[in-house]
Amino acid sequence: MATIKEVAKLAGVSVATVSRTLNKNGYVSENAREKVEAAIKELEYYPNEVARSLFQKTSKMIGLLLPDISNPYFPLLMKGIEESAREHGYSIILGNVEEGSEAGNDYMTLFAQQNVAGVLSAVENTLSHQQAMPVVMLDRVMEVDDYAVYTNDVKGGILAAQAIVDRDPGKVVIIAGPKTVPGAIDRLIGVLSVLNPTNVEYEIVETQSFSIKEAEVTAKEIFRRYGKIDSVIASNDLFALAVMKEAQRRGSRVPEDIQVIGYDNIPFSQLVYPGLTTISQPAFQVGYQAADLLVRRIKQKDIQNKRIKLDPELVVRDSLREREEK
Repeated sequence: MATIKEVAKLAGVSVATVSRTLNKNGYVSENAREKVEAAIKELEYYPNEVARSLFQKTSKMIGLLLPDISNPYFPLLMKGIEESAREHGYSIILGNVEEGSEAGNDYMTLFAQQNVAGVLSAVENTLSHQQAMPVVMLDRVMEVDDYAVYTNDVKGGILAAQAIVDRDPGKVVIIAGPKTVPGAIDRLIGVLSVLNPTNVEYEIVETQSFSIKEAEVTAKEIFRRYGKIDSVIASNDLFALAVMKEAQRRGSRVPEDIQVIGYDNIPFSQLVYPGLTTISQPAFQVGYQAADLLVRRIKQKDIQNKRIKLDPELVVRDSLREREEK
């Protein structure tokens, strides 16, 4: 592996000139820059990012905390983050924090030790153990989070509930997400703002996580507890898909006997039959804009909009009944 000294020797310049060229910091003549770039290409030289980060007390790496990478929604979020970070010249270090665990503390310490330039987090209470580094929250955002990118989940809840109300709702079961997740609370607020002014009968089932394992258990429990159900409003697509699977296992038809709406619009929602109607979150854009906001913080640029709220959309597929004429 080539060294910076070998690059300098081949280019006929000083090590300092190579360093200034790499870091784009300080004056380097056009002639010298061309020689350095040619030498770098010929020698296939790659800068030692660890050494550079130790010297500069920062790096071209961004820490990312996600609560559950097995949930198909979060890879969509990460795809947007990676694309935006790569455009800015940054790489990602991923930390997977299981729901309810304290691993976030350990990862924040690790990020500090690695001199990451900043942190993106979809894990609640990240700021309570933040080190001296910029943080941008995404997806799971609280009022105290100054820098954040997230979806308007109240609007999403309204869209989901209205879609059910417009289609012969009957008895409705609302699968609400964990109370610890701000977005889950907002979705429920949106749903209830539509249902409460009506005479629609509903039950609320609170879950402890958004995991696949709990989705399957919850689906079975709903049918055992409530028997005949006409409509289900699920807090994410995994729970909606689990309900559809359990309904069909019990011989109920979707949407004729029971209609279901999810939340997230993960890729699997359009591959199942019948296709799952859902509330589409702009996951890629949330990730992309969050990474862009963090880089602007790192570079101490002027930021006009510190909290970015994006709108969800209703995606109608086959898991809802036909809309009633009014």
